[in-house]
Amino acid sequence: MYRLLIFGGTTEGRELAEYCAAKGISADVSVATDYGASLLPDGVKVLCGRLDKGQMIRLINSGYSVVVDATHPYAVEATENIRRACSETGTEYLRLIRRSSVSYGKTVRDMDELITMLNSTTGKVLSTLGSKSLAALTGVKDFRERIYVRVLPSADILEQCRELGYDEAKVILEKGPFTVEQNVEHLRESGAVILLTKESGATGGYPEKAEAARQCGAEMITLVRPPENGYSFDEIIKMIEEEQKQ
Repeated sequence: MYRLLIFGGTTEGRELAEYCAAKGISADVSVATDYGASLLPDGVKVLCGRLDKGQMIRLINSGYSVVVDATHPYAVEATENIRRACSETGTEYLRLIRRSSVSYGKTVRDMDELITMLNSTTGKVLSTLGSKSLAALTGVKDFRERIYVRVLPSADILEQCRELGYDEAKVILEKGPFTVEQNVEHLRESGAVILLTKESGATGGYPEKAEAARQCGAEMITLVRPPENGYSFDEIIKMIEEEQKQ
């Protein structure tokens, strides 16, 4: 029996799960968090919790034909563990990737380059990089005065901000997706002249951030995705359809 295991964490992963549910394809989805699980459609089995490589191997060995890695583009460690688990179990591995979407402003390859760039500038900064970048951004000179952060509304994340020394008044606790107007509002309220974002693609709200930065005259700096090989959403769908015909 053809069984598909999707490692989720992106909009594309959710959409793939929805496609499988609609087509009656046996597909289970592994996600790291309860929030990720709550976004998935009825009709698919959801496996919730972070897995190490050994746990992934045991899961894959329970009878899956193909594994689709639809984890976040910046979840490099997760992708490497999934790839190795598939290699060790002899299971077909398909990486679902987003096409490049950078269309405005400057780009940096990693956090070190970003910190160096920010330390050569002045003015307020609005970060939409998420909570995983909080610690690194403390490397910005006068970060408590300069940096506003937009993060998920979580008591744990807010406490992390406090522990790292962020000004609580500069912490925006809101969950997206955000419209152009909401991004504009956050830029104007913060007085930010620099907007930090990841190369998140259309599904991650990148176009809305770029347009807001244009409207506000803010500079946008994009942390680009690590280069990798893989398949688009449409290519993955086509491969699954071909497998179903066999």
